[in-house]
Amino acid sequence: MDADGWDKHYSSTELVWGAPPNDTVVEQVFGLERRLPLTGFGIGEPRPELPRALDLGCGEGRNALWLATHGWQVDAVDYAQAGIDKGRTVASRLSRSVRGRISWHFADVTDLLAAGLTGPYELILLAFVHLPAADRRALLLSAAGMLSPGGTLLVLGNDTSNLTEGYGGEQDPALTFTPNDIVDDLAPTGDDLRIRVADRVHRPTEERDAIDALVVATKPIPEEEAPALEGPAPTGS
Repeated sequence: MDADGWDKHYSSTELVWGAPPNDTVVEQVFGLERRLPLTGFGIGEPRPELPRALDLGCGEGRNALWLATHGWQVDAVDYAQAGIDKGRTVASRLSRSVRGRISWHFADVTDLLAAGLTGPYELILLAFVHLPAADRRALLLSAAGMLSPGGTLLVLGNDTSNLTEGYGGEQDPALTFTPNDIVDDLAPTGDDLRIRVADRVHRPTEERDAIDALVVATKPIPEEEAPALEGPAPTGS
């Protein structure tokens, strides 16, 4: 579906995906320790006060909004203006401190440089971003290069087996993927990225379980660097 198609889709109902964040995203992110970046900023440039997240294909912002309420500074990116607008509307109902943690970007996730998004980020999220294999691979490698030391890359989407064994979701086989597909896409990063989770996840729906592919990878902290500042992610309203 192109940007115009998604605009129509998001305009057709109040919230297409609902307000709560994806359960798998919450499960994987909630336990992350706060890791402030040790490198990647210019001389004299201060570290951000909050850990930074990049939500690619944010849609109506349900995951971005949840991240912001749990202490993340979020860049939320989507090429559907209707989705971005609805995310801003939901954010307007939240406290000023939470609203201030989200920057909305109407942009193509496959051209992040044009959007001025270069990182580093402590978390990069691709939730249900379904692209042709070559574009997906290029985006994943670009995202991996934007992680700060200790940062996490979380990829979640409709597994290929969902077409025959699951329910709903992306119906074009060329746009679905398996955990192994994502691991193979990330293979060129070598030791710069460590795969922590590569599995299928069953997600309840109104009919039967949908089947999602989940990969979680982390960028190692170089041994010569001092330990990252760790602690629970701050919360606030």
